[in-house]
Amino acid sequence: MRTRLSICRKKARFASEAEALEVVFAADYPLRPYRCDRCDKFHLTSRTKGKRVPRDLVSTSPA
Repeated sequence: MRTRLSICRKKARFASEAEALEVVFAADYPLRPYRCDRCDKFHLTSRTKGKRVPRDLVSTSPA
């Protein structure tokens, strides 16, 4: 699914996935980084339905 340009403009942009993951690990709720097909940067989303959660995110999440 393609990101709408209006959504891309509103979201924070991260130059690398590592930079986005720093925010993911600091957040109090589940987030997932993704590469935007509009700006080619990384954004964060809380939508995880139907998405595979990386193993290192599962093992570091609090019980």
